[in-house]
Amino acid sequence: LRGLYMEELLEFINSIHKIDVETEDAVRKYFVYESFKKNEFLTEKDRICKKTYFILSGLVRRYYINENGKDNTVWIYFDNQLVIDVGSYFSQKPSLGYLQACDPTRVLSLSFENEQKLLAYPEFLQFHLKLIRSLLVAVIAFHQNYKLMNAQEKYAYLMANFPEMIQKSKLKHIATLLNVSPETLSRIRAAFVDVMSNKDY
Repeated sequence: LRGLYMEELLEFINSIHKIDVETEDAVRKYFVYESFKKNEFLTEKDRICKKTYFILSGLVRRYYINENGKDNTVWIYFDNQLVIDVGSYFSQKPSLGYLQACDPTRVLSLSFENEQKLLAYPEFLQFHLKLIRSLLVAVIAFHQNYKLMNAQEKYAYLMANFPEMIQKSKLKHIATLLNVSPETLSRIRAAFVDVMSNKDY
């Protein structure tokens, strides 16, 4: 069963940079299968994020608690995505936020120490560099566009590009991601459904 899970990860890696057999064997050696129950934390505030996670199935929410004690969703991750608290992981300093499983979640994890060992493999290093570059480009482009959108436009954007996130997530988590109330989000969703229904005619 672990072998099947590992093939999903290797397919993801090879889609970004084709690695050789020796490097694939190292990936199999250093990545570890883990599972998290609903509401269990992968990383918590004031603790150091020591692992990178590749989601096999499930849902993970990244969020912060603001000065008023309310949580603000930053992003929600789903199948075949990497999850990491970037600031805490790369600096190995305490996290400012949380990574929490929203559903029962299965992952393959890589510890910070084992990542250093994998980076000694030239093909994994190339994958790592390409991944970071592609993520940086995607994140910058996303935020440049996203911050200019109103809530309705943001919801439509997420539905078009990340439908699985919208379909799997709780209404209140999507609401905090859009920075609106659940009641406002309900109206946005209803209006979106009406627009999409009219397009079908």
